[in-house]
Amino acid sequence: MKNQTSITNILLLSLSDNEKIIHVLFIFFFLIYLMTVSINFFILLLVVTCAHLHTPMYFFLGNLAFLDMSYSSVTAPRLLFAMSTQHWSIYLQNCIAQMFFVVYFVGSEGFLLASMSFDRFVAICRPLHYSQIMSWSKCSQLVSLVWSSGFFAPTIFALCLRRLTFCGPKLIQNFFCDLPHLLLISCTDTTINIIVMLIVGSALGIVAFITTFYPYVRIFRAVLRIGTSDGKSKAFSTCTSHLTVVFIFYSSVTFIYLVPNTSNLLTLNRVVTVIYSLITPLLNPLIYSLRSKDLKVALQRALHIHRLHPDTATRR
Repeated sequence: MKNQTSITNILLLSLSDNEKIIHVLFIFFFLIYLMTVSINFFILLLVVTCAHLHTPMYFFLGNLAFLDMSYSSVTAPRLLFAMSTQHWSIYLQNCIAQMFFVVYFVGSEGFLLASMSFDRFVAICRPLHYSQIMSWSKCSQLVSLVWSSGFFAPTIFALCLRRLTFCGPKLIQNFFCDLPHLLLISCTDTTINIIVMLIVGSALGIVAFITTFYPYVRIFRAVLRIGTSDGKSKAFSTCTSHLTVVFIFYSSVTFIYLVPNTSNLLTLNRVVTVIYSLITPLLNPLIYSLRSKDLKVALQRALHIHRLHPDTATRR
């Protein structure tokens, strides 16, 4: 058996070997990240400060905005640093830590989207009992469950990684650290890790998927029983934004984690990974903002107050 030297550094995959392309991509991704943080923070600020947005739907939306900011901040700053310095190496422990938070935020978003589906179900199918079912105490408990349950999978995965020895190849086929890519550079048998990943990931994924889409089965049945076309249109319009975000989330996650990284699909996989990790956190608030009249009103009021009292805003 050959001697195996454990590695402490890992090389992340550069998005291009062309320095000019890297500079262009750096500017593009920096602007995307800046807009992501700014827009999500502004939506979170509106949800917190505007009284007419103090409803369960916008409470969940505020959590989604905070989650998108956090997820983007796990991957984007490290990528921007590597692109600006051409330093694509990362310590193994830092790589595992990044993997932990990537899995955590992906899992949390899945369960948060399920919570938002339940909120839409109650609003459309149980309108008379909405305030009782979706009380602030129950919404807080639901969101606390979402944020705490997200720790289960990455904690199990991180503990299982401790049994492995990493000895190369040092390059992983991604620009950030994720669990499948870490397993590929292990020189220890990863069978147990793969089994645990499949069982835990599949179980949580199926639960999140069912609890996200089953309420919409009930919603569609209820909407179809509405007599007028205007009533149906109004009911469906309240779900459009959420369904769009759900579709983007599940289509991206399915492609990244379930489609094999063959040589023919490797480039496409990288493109989807870039879209999901960098662009989707920006798209989510834009989708909701464009569809929500309440958010538009809150934005107009905020801009109007700023124009009326610029000195106050500056002093603050």
